[in-house]
Amino acid sequence: MNITLQLFGRFREFADGPELRLELPGVTTAAEFRAAFDAWARTHWPDAATALLQASAIATETTLLHARSPLPADGRLALLPPVSGG
Repeated sequence: MNITLQLFGRFREFADGPELRLELPGVTTAAEFRAAFDAWARTHWPDAATALLQASAIATETTLLHARSPLPADGRLALLPPVSGG
């Protein structure tokens, strides 16, 4: 599946821009995406990014996805790191 992944927060520090374009064959659910992207991130980003990935939410433009949620047909996802306020 062709994925366009919008990056927010600290994830933008790891990439050259606000989006990544990835080809992830056979990925159809949020859990499969998380596993495939974790493998990609371990190769391309520092270890800190993979720990951050595990605590982050995966969403479409309108919905937070759960592990079994199907990915949208257009392949547009967002990676939302946890935030804290003060």
